[in-house]
Amino acid sequence: MPTYFLARSQEIEWIPDRGRTAEAVQSFLGLLVSFVLGTLVAVAELISRYRDRPLAAIQTPGAVLYLALNGIASVSALWITHLFNLTFGATGTAVEPTRVLIASFAAIAFFRTSLFVTHVGDSDVGIGPSTVLMTLLKAADRSVDRKRAIRRSTEVAELMDSVSFEKAHLSLPTLCLTLLQNVPAEEQERLGVDIRAFHAAAMSDRQRSLALGLKLMYLAGPDVLRAAILALGDEIKRTD
Repeated sequence: MPTYFLARSQEIEWIPDRGRTAEAVQSFLGLLVSFVLGTLVAVAELISRYRDRPLAAIQTPGAVLYLALNGIASVSALWITHLFNLTFGATGTAVEPTRVLIASFAAIAFFRTSLFVTHVGDSDVGIGPSTVLMTLLKAADRSVDRKRAIRRSTEVAELMDSVSFEKAHLSLPTLCLTLLQNVPAEEQERLGVDIRAFHAAAMSDRQRSLALGLKLMYLAGPDVLRAAILALGDEIKRTD
């Protein structure tokens, strides 16, 4: 007698592993925070070098590559802590935040470290991970400089178009520095040296005026320079 097997359909309910899901989310957030920390340090480095237009410093291909390297380095360091199950003495929910902070800042420090220093020409050159970072930083500098040079030329020509160097070389820098209030003494002294050099150089009044404008634009930014020029008005304008 043939035997018949009666199969009954059964509904299978998928029950997610909440523990694994939470762990995956925590790991993803850790990688994201680590990337952001590494990138923020690089952003701070770049914008501190371009005070006239800080945000312009991170909008060039060289700068983006520099930011990405710092972020990826931090993420890689965090991945290593997971690979070797490093907890740094932390337990429970404190493990992942501890890993993120230590890995991020360790990567930041590592890529700014020189294993040894060699003398090249008249200068000492550090050899190590910092060499890679400095090379990319210089590339970012050149990229930002090329992009900003065109805009600076246009801005300074517009701002200083009617400004007389002879009338403005004392009052305009003084007003800009007073508006800023927190310019370091060494930068003020350097500005004074530059202005005296402009005054002694064999240049026309307009050429000196443009050079002064560029120095003040770098120090104070175009917006402060524009406000100072408007405040001084006719007192610093050329009459010819």
